[in-house]
Amino acid sequence: MSKKITVLIADDHAILRDGLRLLLEGTGNFEILAEADNGRDALYLALQCVPDLAILDLSMPIINGIEVIPQLKARLPDIKIIVLTMHKTEGYVRAALGAGANAFVLKDDARAERAEAIDSVFDDYTYLSSGVCTHGVSGFLANGQEDETVEQKQQGPCSWQNLTVREREVLKLVAEGRRNKDIAECLSLSVKGVKKRRDSLMKKVGAHNASELTAFAIRNGLI
Repeated sequence: MSKKITVLIADDHAILRDGLRLLLEGTGNFEILAEADNGRDALYLALQCVPDLAILDLSMPIINGIEVIPQLKARLPDIKIIVLTMHKTEGYVRAALGAGANAFVLKDDARAERAEAIDSVFDDYTYLSSGVCTHGVSGFLANGQEDETVEQKQQGPCSWQNLTVREREVLKLVAEGRRNKDIAECLSLSVKGVKKRRDSLMKKVGAHNASELTAFAIRNGLI
């Protein structure tokens, strides 16, 4: 490359930022302009330094990655955005791509796959990690919108406004990938109580698994 690609890295884990910076700088093709450990700072720094590429986690404090992506795209339309996350369910993939991400890569992917993602986005292709749950996502990419039958299935018969406060709390934690035991400790509930509320949630919103609950939560702004 004749010109180095400038990069912003945003992740709330310093060890991951350090590793990614060393990996990219070691190729000689990238210049790291800024790093952030939360979404608010990521947005601010991106607007200040205007990088070619932003590599974002989804689960960040203050403002999460899903909220950062459309704001970056609106203000910096030429920026390329790669989501680098541990979340692999279809709900997260759809939410990230719908917000404007150019690639969706998992944190446990091999280095070669991350490099391929970067090459792809600068060739104007959308890149999806081989490890994500992509059932139905191909249609999303082809049409640029949700398939109507899938959307209706995931919306279910109940809107989020009709959920109780406790149900919303459980839903948010489920969507963040927490286990029943973790949710129970966080909300001072029994594991049995969490399972009961999860079952109730799935019935209310018409979901059949955690992936569909996550999609419902993202679509309604609960995470």
